[in-house]
Amino acid sequence: MEQYTVTGMSCAACSARVEKAVSAIPGVSMCSVSLLTNSMGVEGNVPPAEIIKAVENAGYGAALKGTGPSEKAVASNANEDMLIDRETPVLKKRLFASLGFLIVLMYFSMGHMMWGWPVPVFFEHNHVAMGILQLLLAGIVMVINQKFFINGWKGLLHRAPNMDTLVAMGSAASFLYSVYALFAMTDAQVKGDMAGVMSYMHEFYFESAAMILTLITVGKMLEARSKGKTTDALKSLMKLAPKTAVVLQDGVEKEVSIDQVKKGDIFIVRPGENIPVDGIVLEGTSAVNEAALTGESIPVDKTAGDQVSAATLNQSGFLKCEASRVGEDTTLSQIIQMVSDAAATKAPIAKVADKVSGIFVPAVIAIAVITMIVWLLAGQTFGFALARGISVLVISCPCALGLATPVAIMVGNGMGAKHGIMFKTAVSLEETGKMQIVVLDKTGTITCGEPKVTEILPNDGHTAEELLGWAYALERKSEHPLAKAILAYGKEKNMDEMEVDDFQALPGNGLMATVNESVLYGGNLTFIQTKAEVSLLMKKRAEKLAEEGKTPLFFVKDGVLLGIIAVADVIKEDSPQAVKELQNMGIHVVMLTGDNERTAKAIGAQAGVDEVIAGVLPDGKEQVIRKLQKKGKVAMVGDGINDAPELTRADMGIAIGAGTDIAIDAADVVLMKSRLSDVPAAIRLSRATLKNIHENLFWAFFYNVIGIPLAAGIWIPVFGWKLNPMFGAAAMSLSSFCVVSNALRLNFFKMYDAGKDKKIKMKKIEEEEKMTRTMKIEGMMCPHCEARVKKCLEALPEVEMAEVSHTSGTAVVTLHAEVADDVLKKAVEAQDYPVVSIE
Repeated sequence: MEQYTVTGMSCAACSARVEKAVSAIPGVSMCSVSLLTNSMGVEGNVPPAEIIKAVENAGYGAALKGTGPSEKAVASNANEDMLIDRETPVLKKRLFASLGFLIVLMYFSMGHMMWGWPVPVFFEHNHVAMGILQLLLAGIVMVINQKFFINGWKGLLHRAPNMDTLVAMGSAASFLYSVYALFAMTDAQVKGDMAGVMSYMHEFYFESAAMILTLITVGKMLEARSKGKTTDALKSLMKLAPKTAVVLQDGVEKEVSIDQVKKGDIFIVRPGENIPVDGIVLEGTSAVNEAALTGESIPVDKTAGDQVSAATLNQSGFLKCEASRVGEDTTLSQIIQMVSDAAATKAPIAKVADKVSGIFVPAVIAIAVITMIVWLLAGQTFGFALARGISVLVISCPCALGLATPVAIMVGNGMGAKHGIMFKTAVSLEETGKMQIVVLDKTGTITCGEPKVTEILPNDGHTAEELLGWAYALERKSEHPLAKAILAYGKEKNMDEMEVDDFQALPGNGLMATVNESVLYGGNLTFIQTKAEVSLLMKKRAEKLAEEGKTPLFFVKDGVLLGIIAVADVIKEDSPQAVKELQNMGIHVVMLTGDNERTAKAIGAQAGVDEVIAGVLPDGKEQVIRKLQKKGKVAMVGDGINDAPELTRADMGIAIGAGTDIAIDAADVVLMKSRLSDVPAAIRLSRATLKNIHENLFWAFFYNVIGIPLAAGIWIPVFGWKLNPMFGAAAMSLSSFCVVSNALRLNFFKMYDAGKDKKIKMKKIEEEEKMTRTMKIEGMMCPHCEARVKKCLEALPEVEMAEVSHTSGTAVVTLHAEVADDVLKKAVEAQDYPVVSIE
């Protein structure tokens, strides 16, 4: 996506006009314009010059982001440029200058005429001079705020009227009618018609012309300041990135600008300093606080070979690192770019406001003209009718409509980034909260992803320390993942390292080695029973461990059973709580795994999930997601690497534990930490953002629905309610400010607080009646056998899914079309597994 800076936009009608102009270019596949950040994201194969020309032809300015010489070198300069508040200082100067002249104007027009405040003698009885003074003061305020007129008339000339057009028309109409009244009053004074002079004096609207412009400027300034606060989370991230780095050049430490650091450079980070770029630790150990990127407050220990990221804080030790990613490739820059891209995209709900904005301004101008005509036909004076028309023009606010969605999206995205939750697009931020089913991959999502020792059960006559010591010696030369768990546990317990000889790994069975002339064996029950006698008690213990989803490893020394060490991929501490929170939100939680059914059900029971789908091969997981999508919207949570097909297939792909690798293409949402509690937090934040958008849109529509009829004067015959154009302008200026301020409330949202969770209404979908067959199969001995049978059955076109268990010797086959039993039997027996019966 190419990003551009767009200038000259003042309201939603402007952004809609730019979007329409660029989308019309052949070759542009997607265009999204953000009024909030004055930016535009374009996808397609079109030269930038052509896009810029289309924007200029529409009456606005555009420039490609990051085209300056320094911007390419310095990480995220284009984004920093986007976040700099240039509007507020300019608007502040305009406001103070306007107020200075407006106060004088109001003193003469309102203070003297209504309350008799003293004025110089020259003006006391010279009404023409008083009128000319008001004309000059109002004219000066109009010149100060000339931008409204330039942008407004430019929009009108390009047949794309905007908010500035409404303001310019309202102010100009007030001023021109007042000029006419001034000339008419002068003529009456020349003729000596004092009654006519006093009558025309009350037809002056010079103060309204100036007041409208000043009040709109007040609103614009408040809006600009509030818009600036929506990006506070990103600004705080950018401030953490150091501007310099200490690099080793020819063995000498040298402080250089951050943009001079290149990939492969060696840099030094001392305690208390922020790490300048992403790198790999070469020397030193330290605790690094990564809260800036992941939201995790507990420091992470770093040693040689570990990765470090820019903007993280080195807390305790001296680190010597090699730069691996610099400039716009650092994790920090990718986070900023991701949030920036999300801001440049549009949420589906924003399209409603866009459609209204496209016709809003012409409709308001038409309503203003009709209002004037109706009041003139009703017998009112031209001044009265004009005041009603001007009120309609200045009270209408397309700005509030245009800002309702993007401000909430920006604040929501910033809040997510602050806590290590990255929404790639505005669509993903809006849709995540609508998920009805959450599918969790087991390994690395619910569990830690690394086997750990859970129990040590020595046989009679042996101690736990003796069992662990011999197991530690045997497993030291093994490369098996389960061996690593025993080695890690042994190191933790400071076990002695005994040398082993004649080590042999026996695939599918176990290990064998000799230590000090003693023969050691390790492996599963089937293998160990051929080497030593296993008591009924130990067999029952092993069976119980297996039912709990643990792998029992048996160890034998010189023909005698030493005992059992249980190893398992344990669930994360926060997994049960996260699952419970998802269920409290009304979400159906499914665990999806390739493990055998017994292990899967044990883990599922510990986590508390609603449904366990086990024995699914990697290529079958996508099919399971398709099936679940028939029941509701599905979010798939996985590590983003092995689960890419399922993440892509699901309605919402959530990659967990991404760490520094946040650019996972398959995922819509990236969770930088490995905590499952971030999944309900992301859903909570999405729901809060969507609720905020609904509030903003309601206010924007409600304001206009109430304000325009009031300004047009439809309540005058009933209640006598009449709106002065000045109050209309004040209401308009406050409406956008209210919308932006409401969005800023999201900054105080507690995304990890489950106390206010509400269950969503699940749409009940009647499941089609499924046909099932239960096959009794002999000869299956292990999970590998299960996988072979499952694969051959699911290869049949009529079979939707097969759940195979080697322990019960069954295969439950779900069909979506009728198939003969002989076909099922033939497919299984072709794999050399006899089929006893099919029910």
